[in-house]
Amino acid sequence: MRLRLLRRRLTISSPRIAIRSALPWPVRWLVAAVSLGLCAAVAVWVFEFGKSIAGLDSGAREELTHLREEVERLRRDSRQQQEIASSAGSLLTAERAAMERVLAQMRQLEADNRSLRDDLGFFEKLIPAARGDGIAIRGLQAEAVGGQQVRWQVLVIQPQRNAPEFKGRLELAAAGTLNGQPWSAVQPLVSQNLQFQQYRRAEGVFGLPEGAVVKTVTARVLEGAAVRAVQALTIE
Repeated sequence: MRLRLLRRRLTISSPRIAIRSALPWPVRWLVAAVSLGLCAAVAVWVFEFGKSIAGLDSGAREELTHLREEVERLRRDSRQQQEIASSAGSLLTAERAAMERVLAQMRQLEADNRSLRDDLGFFEKLIPAARGDGIAIRGLQAEAVGGQQVRWQVLVIQPQRNAPEFKGRLELAAAGTLNGQPWSAVQPLVSQNLQFQQYRRAEGVFGLPEGAVVKTVTARVLEGAAVRAVQALTIE
């Protein structure tokens, strides 16, 4: 029996034998990956070594250096352009502000010129009558405005050179009709102090009683209790 088993194992009809690896498959995959990595590293090294031998690497470095210098130059140019634009904006803002100040001064000068022309026309009316000594009232003006009000204007002068300083009071009275009946103000409608040496221009607005219509406005200049000048104006 034993001899028969031994003959079967030694002859062609003996059973097949399968040889298997003792390593598990994860280890085999890891070994394969490491091998591939080493092969890739060697290939990269060979490629780089070949580029260095052929001189390609140095040319790429020079090109990269040149590109970096060009980028830096462009950045400097950009900063310079930004600074120039900022300076131009600041100058433009300053010029606009200066122009606005000039325009404001021109408008003020035009207003002053209009006022001076008005004053000149006002004074030109007074030149023929501005002779003599003492206090004089010139250019009394009055007109009714909206409601029960009258706007007035008057010039008080001393028509002489080196006139002494005058201190007194200006009073305005009015007369006319009240509800169709003759009427005159009992008290002055305007009373204000005057202090000047050559001339003094005064103006303002005074009110009227309800139903009153002004026909005459009288201006008086007093020094203490003495009346120094009087002028009346008829309103049509």
